[in-house]
Amino acid sequence: SVGLSYGVHDILDVFREPVLQNVTFLQLLLRTVIWTVANVFFHVLGGLFLAILLNRPLAGKAIYRTLLTIPWAIPQVVAALAWKNEFHYQYGFVNTLLHKLGLPPVQWLSDPKWAFIAVIIVNIWLGIPFMMVVILGGLQSISPDYYDAAQIDGATGWQQFTSVTMPLLKPVLTPATILGVVWTFNNFNVIYLITRGGPMEGTDILVTSLYKAVFEFYRYGFGAAYSTVILILLLIFTWIYLRVTQEAEEVAEA
Repeated sequence: SVGLSYGVHDILDVFREPVLQNVTFLQLLLRTVIWTVANVFFHVLGGLFLAILLNRPLAGKAIYRTLLTIPWAIPQVVAALAWKNEFHYQYGFVNTLLHKLGLPPVQWLSDPKWAFIAVIIVNIWLGIPFMMVVILGGLQSISPDYYDAAQIDGATGWQQFTSVTMPLLKPVLTPATILGVVWTFNNFNVIYLITRGGPMEGTDILVTSLYKAVFEFYRYGFGAAYSTVILILLLIFTWIYLRVTQEAEEVAEA
């Protein structure tokens, strides 16, 4: 019973005490949701766009496919450290490009707002190839007969996309999106290697703050309770997403 009381106390501390020095659980949760939604949205959108292009007749398709999968093939640690240098205020490629375009340089790694945007950009770049490969596999499994029938019925390209392509991609997109959400929600490497959660805890999300709470502030009991809360959040999301998807499919079939 003593251990149970300590466990309940630690879980309550997750919600009522700062996780690190300043940032609270609700702030981290909101930032993690923004991080996850922004990344997964552009992962799916960018992956879908590139997959549709690669699914069309295209000269040198194999070369383009190889080049587009390079961000996914590079070890994430190497990619994150390379991007960290590219966001350097004076010598980084990003600010050099902005200067060439006549725009002022940005404090990418010393301003919390821009640092958060920077890590989102990097993670989007890293995640699009995975979605592209998954969606391309789904597109190639769709029989051309569906499109031939739609054209005979006079369907436009957009109508074919919304009435044929997207419904038939759902069995592929649903698990890929769930995996993308879970991976992005728990993505530790990009943020920790580029900003270490800074500046001023401005880019920390739930998992990076969990790591720092345990291994930098040595709050082991708190960390165990914190990780349990994160697991429960992911289980709730997965259950809701599957229910909503299942209900949508039932409505479409009816």
